Amino acid sequence: MRVVIAEDGLLVREGVAGMLRRFGHEVVAAVGDAAALLAAVAEHRPDIVVTDVRMPPGFSDEGLQAAIALRTADPDLPVLVLSQFVAPTYAAELLDSGNGAGVGYLLKDRVGDVAEFIDVLVAVAKGQTVVDPEVVRQMLGRRRDPISLLTAREREVLALMAEGRSNTAIARRLVVTEAAVAKHIGSVLTKLDLPPGSDDHRRVRAVLAYLRG
Repeated sequence: MRVVIAEDGLLVREGVAGMLRRFGHEVVAAVGDAAALLAAVAEHRPDIVVTDVRMPPGFSDEGLQAAIALRTADPDLPVLVLSQFVAPTYAAELLDSGNGAGVGYLLKDRVGDVAEFIDVLVAVAKGQTVVDPEVVRQMLGRRRDPISLLTAREREVLALMAEGRSNTAIARRLVVTEAAVAKHIGSVLTKLDLPPGSDDHRRVRAVLAYLRG
């Protein structure tokens, strides 16, 4: 894949770029601020963007806002946002961008697990929605009322869906059959009154219905 990286920390930026190259991906630009990120995407039209939340000049949420602007201009552009902190509000803003598909919000601690990071990158590039497990827990915890429609097991399944896990991975995690997972997901979709359509699209909508806030 062709990747644009935006990270103000030189060591982190070069570390992520080197990691991606080792896995066969092409880093077409690695920049240190939001303005340079917007320019790099316009010039290179990458397959995916990886960006930090906080960047110059204000070190608040410049990277996040640039990611949202990019998704507004091109809802199909996959974006993976890295954050130093658990910030459910930031994740919710990102999920509200575009059509909610092809976005990821990952804590920087996860970058240390190279295999997991690459898996998330590929999943987001393919249009999946992936949110860091810790952020998922906090976001779901803040929205108890709608979640009350679901059983405890259905909430577990929904949380794992939000982490970008496949039915096979969910079954393995919960030590149940894939058929049981499919049944739980079907129940979740029914309770959310999501109309029939693309299974992947319905999964994304199910996750967004509970993570947006």
